[in-house]
Amino acid sequence: MNQRELFFKNIAQTSTSPLAIEIEKAKDCLLTDINKKKYIDLIGGISVANTGHCHPEVIKAIKKQLAAYLHVMVYGEFIESPQVQYAKQLTDLLPLSLNSVFFTNSGAEATEGAMKLAKKVTNRTQIIAFNKSYHGSTQGALSIMGDEYWRNAFRPLLPDVLHLEYNSFKSLEHITEKTACVIAETIQAEAGIIAPSKEWMQVLQKKCNEKGTLLILDEIQTGFGRTGKLWGFENFDIVPDIILLGKALGGGMPLGAFIADKKLMNQLAENPVLGHITTFGGHPVCCAAGMAALKVLLEEKLIDSIYEKEKLFHSLLVHPKIKAVRSCGLWFAIEFDSFETNKKIIDSCIKNGLMTDWFLFAPNCLRISPPLCINEKTIIKSCKKIIKAIKQSTKI
Repeated sequence: MNQRELFFKNIAQTSTSPLAIEIEKAKDCLLTDINKKKYIDLIGGISVANTGHCHPEVIKAIKKQLAAYLHVMVYGEFIESPQVQYAKQLTDLLPLSLNSVFFTNSGAEATEGAMKLAKKVTNRTQIIAFNKSYHGSTQGALSIMGDEYWRNAFRPLLPDVLHLEYNSFKSLEHITEKTACVIAETIQAEAGIIAPSKEWMQVLQKKCNEKGTLLILDEIQTGFGRTGKLWGFENFDIVPDIILLGKALGGGMPLGAFIADKKLMNQLAENPVLGHITTFGGHPVCCAAGMAALKVLLEEKLIDSIYEKEKLFHSLLVHPKIKAVRSCGLWFAIEFDSFETNKKIIDSCIKNGLMTDWFLFAPNCLRISPPLCINEKTIIKSCKKIIKAIKQSTKI
């Protein structure tokens, strides 16, 4: 059997129609398949490859840590330099109240840990989330996912979860002294890049503070420069009680984290002891890779040019079939009239050597979240391919 046959035979499938493209190599903003066909990557591993694929500094850091040690002990028992140094690097770049890092394996696990922390700290049970939100697919994260289509098949889920309308002031009236936490995406991703108003985010924080409710902001995709600022919450002049990180956190390696104030985080260490624990969370190789990627992001000043690149995309993505182009930094949703139209355009893009995708809660929107190192020449080439795909798919 060839690799494709083995993929369908032995790999558990997440859908009935995976892309099933066999990638041989990835470098910067380019993917190469086994037939040597090249694709401009406008997905970036779903906002993972912010510094590009296989940056030499990241590879160097991985090799150095490989030569030292891999897994040695369950997370939190041994002092492992990559964890300690990366936690310091992160907290140095965050507000003073976000000073304690709990590393996990993924963003979904960060969500799970943050929900447990909120319940422990507040001694409350109610969790508020928002419609069309996505925070992962594990049972707890699924409980707060903002769409019944994905939740229904796996019930019963967590009780006492309330789903509200995002960016609605009236919704905030439901935050009470019974609410342990409100968990929100800083920018709603799978809804098709929906940004709330600055005023709404500030009122949300104020309401949480008044009711003794913890505000958890999901920065799993917005973190590490995606929106044009290092952290998405900086766009709103607020500071959450807990921040969730993942995706780009590991520089291409699997890594997640939830970060809070030490006085909050310490409550997971007793009553019961080992209140939250993970074997591989904060794996030393993943932390070394993430630390190197963050250093590259800052030293190469990749965030500085994001708004200019955003404007360039907007200037080129013009066609009668495009209903809207929503963006937040180097993060776009190109809206079409239907999923069917969008799927044809995506398929055409891939055929023409451009990798893109759609959104869970906005299937009529085409996703753009390229590595932040993408240059102007590649942006222009990408937009030409998208317009060409629209013309090929719609005959206009």
